[in-house]
Amino acid sequence: MNRFKWERTIPYVILSIIGACFLLPLLWVLFASFDANAQQALTIPEEFTLANFTAILSEPATIRSFVIGLFLSCGQALLVVIVGVIAAYPLSRYTQKYKKPFMYSILFMTSLPITAVMVPVYQLFIFLNLQDSLVGTMLFLTASGLPYGIWMLKNFMDAVPPELEESAWVDGASIWKGVRRVVAPLMIPGICTVAIFTFSMSWGNFFVPYILIQTPDKFPASVTIYQFFGTYGMVEYGKLAAFSIIYTLPAVILYLFSQRFMSQGFSLGGATKG
Repeated sequence: MNRFKWERTIPYVILSIIGACFLLPLLWVLFASFDANAQQALTIPEEFTLANFTAILSEPATIRSFVIGLFLSCGQALLVVIVGVIAAYPLSRYTQKYKKPFMYSILFMTSLPITAVMVPVYQLFIFLNLQDSLVGTMLFLTASGLPYGIWMLKNFMDAVPPELEESAWVDGASIWKGVRRVVAPLMIPGICTVAIFTFSMSWGNFFVPYILIQTPDKFPASVTIYQFFGTYGMVEYGKLAAFSIIYTLPAVILYLFSQRFMSQGFSLGGATKG
């Protein structure tokens, strides 16, 4: 009996240790954001203050970086969902000779590291005169996120019965109207999943904006966060922690907003009966 108890207890002990390793940095961020004299060590502030948040939110450059980051991330998520649905439809509904090799190619592109293509992409941007362009950067981010979006949306679209579309066609709906009115509403959990993942990856992307954008005033929040790392090892820990908390809010809000749709699943009910 003692051996059985140990076998059940040890996994929980290991998981608790791992959880504490992740919890301690989060506690540091939380406490340091309210500490005017925050240091590298994890300490409870002697006096809680909002001075760090006030300094962050009163800086026009910081607000501008958040707006630019939202523009890039929301634009990429929207484009990936729209183009992904359009590209996933023929892969899901039509029988094609080279569909399987094409899907494997998409799967391979999802694992392709972005650093491996940045040099030719940068040369292409120079040739097209798109360097230092927010729209050009958003389009490249969209192209890099499409393989994952197409792969996921195709799998979600496979779960939608074709009979529902056929019923809409009998009533006079076109193919695109059937996709917009029948297929897309039933794919809301999948669309929310792809949108959240795409937004999160773009929101935290430092490398691509740093390479493709040269003007500091156009940097998104993922790049401007490094302004709190000063020269000679001087770091503004309090402002850095406050910036980090504000930086996480858009992704958390998006997840909370979309959680209701994601938890619904495919509520087809008896739509295909009869």
